[in-house]
Amino acid sequence: MPKKRRSWHEKLHDSKGLPKVIEINDKIGKKWGSGTLVIPAPVEVDEVMKKVPKGKLITINDIRDYMAKKYKATIGCPITCGIFAWVAAHAAHEDWRAGKKRITPYWRTLKTGGVINEKYPGGVDVQKKLLRQEGHKIVKKGKKYVVVDFEKRLAKL
Repeated sequence: MPKKRRSWHEKLHDSKGLPKVIEINDKIGKKWGSGTLVIPAPVEVDEVMKKVPKGKLITINDIRDYMAKKYKATIGCPITCGIFAWVAAHAAHEDWRAGKKRITPYWRTLKTGGVINEKYPGGVDVQKKLLRQEGHKIVKKGKKYVVVDFEKRLAKL
């Protein structure tokens, strides 16, 4: 019998012993520098994403900075913060499909440079629609879609 896949909510609430602050080793230090790195729990990333009000935006780097300050670390982990935002987005989509009205507004969390995350539920088209409904202007730059002047709409965390 095949193993049952875990729901996105189960993944979101599986902290796996996180959060954790670790010393940056030589391997990752070449790219990220020295000091400490915080790996947040998935639900913590979701909590930050939930704080972004309608009409405002954040980036994955904003989440990383928030976590670094919270845990007094040099940096927030660039890999896990991105993955956990993706998990939170899919858990929110599960909520939406279940008929819930208040979900994590994942479309307000952008990649570096104001780029829309094509891996979020519904892809770029759904996010463009939701962002435009909140008053944002989106343009295509190369193969990516970017929110115009996103820096002026960043939420204070």
